[in-house]
Amino acid sequence: MTDAATPAAAPRPATFTTASPATREPIAEHPVDGPEDVSRAVIRARADQAGWAALPAGRRRGHLLRWKKALAADLDAVVRTIAEETGKPAGDAALEVVLTLEHLNWAARNAERVLRRRKVGTGLFTVHQRASLVHRPLGVVGVIGPWNYPLYTPMGSIGYALAAGNAVVFKPSELTPGTGVLLAELFDAAVPCHAGLLTTVTGAASTGDALARSGVDKLAFTGSPETARKVMAVCAETLTPFLAECGGKDAVIVTADADLSAAADAIVWGALSNAGQTCAGVERVYAVREIHAALCEQVVQRARTLRPGAGADAAYGPMTLPSQVAVVERHVTGAISAGARALLGGPESVRAPYVAPVVLTGVPETAAAVTEETFGPVVVINPVADVDEAVERANASRYALGAAVFCRNGRAGAAIAARLCAGAVSVNSVLGFAAVPALPFGGSRDSGFGRIHGEEGLRAFTSVQSTTVQRFTPPIALTSFDVPAATRERAVRLARALHRRR
Repeated sequence: MTDAATPAAAPRPATFTTASPATREPIAEHPVDGPEDVSRAVIRARADQAGWAALPAGRRRGHLLRWKKALAADLDAVVRTIAEETGKPAGDAALEVVLTLEHLNWAARNAERVLRRRKVGTGLFTVHQRASLVHRPLGVVGVIGPWNYPLYTPMGSIGYALAAGNAVVFKPSELTPGTGVLLAELFDAAVPCHAGLLTTVTGAASTGDALARSGVDKLAFTGSPETARKVMAVCAETLTPFLAECGGKDAVIVTADADLSAAADAIVWGALSNAGQTCAGVERVYAVREIHAALCEQVVQRARTLRPGAGADAAYGPMTLPSQVAVVERHVTGAISAGARALLGGPESVRAPYVAPVVLTGVPETAAAVTEETFGPVVVINPVADVDEAVERANASRYALGAAVFCRNGRAGAAIAARLCAGAVSVNSVLGFAAVPALPFGGSRDSGFGRIHGEEGLRAFTSVQSTTVQRFTPPIALTSFDVPAATRERAVRLARALHRRR
């Protein structure tokens, strides 16, 4: 019993420990930020945002470019943190950082041009008005990030939101909090006069829920459709705008005249890199029947040489999320039970925490391996009669994020791409759009809605204000009770006559 004269010790803040996906050895301990912690972070960010938004756009650009330089200077430390938390090879983590730098550089350098005040034309009855619109910062943007690309993916929201004049409160995945903490620390060190503009809060679902309820002016989320629906429902209570990127089941179409070597190389990389844990990775391939067998042979030949592991020679690492191993096993086992053939690997490929490459063919279109996101190193290559059937099957998915087309003629490939429902399509490459900062990224259906990256990504974190300034008194002031009825009628007759002629 505690003596009445001795104050009780303060309760120890709740924490959680991250672990290596490969060895399950502990990495670091982080606080579980609750509603009060998140609220304080948002309040602080809101206070800091006012000064940030008041800066000339050129000053914000300079600060963000200094942050970019700090990330580049500490690239090795960032790579180590990403690789340690996700299990991916250092080379993959380095590529993630490099792509992030490209996007941050573009956002910083283009925000002023994209978001500056713009004049717009007026009509016949508003010629006396000068009209313009401007994109204004929202205020504080909440970002809930994923574990598969813990830097590149959330920075598609963080970097663009900051460039647009907002503050950001970032909740990284509970599997990769160290990457988010390091990101905010590097910002504070590079831009000390605006320290706290980017704040990282850590924890699991309860912390994300607190961020959704915290009064942020927009929430950008990356994760599963199921979780997105739950978070969106919370945001709906306060009409908080919501941006969702919820993964995909991306398809590749390979035509009869395609370069099969190039297609096979791209398919293997798109399906197996990062252990297949890529939202816009390759999961389905539809190859016209006459080249299907040859393509499968080349894909298997390339994939057979790849091995997962923790060593420097590993092609890819472990499954970062332990529970995803069971999903992969269920998809592979279910496909084979439904009549599919395993051209490489099979259920025996699943040896947690690693999954060796699996190539399937003849998978029924109703099988989970075709309809659900596998998020593992598994690719389905099904034959189709022609391009029309390939397009039909590609579009039949409840996901619509990315896709690719391999076709000898680039113009013909672009025409096929235009028929696909995906939000982003690469012709004769996979994920080509991810490395182009000017291109918006996002999907529809169960892949979510809204766009990051590019001009649309900058505008996504702003509100539009429309302004009119009256230049002179109009000859006919229609917005006045003093206008005679006869004058109003003449104006209506004039408008009717003009619009019937045009």
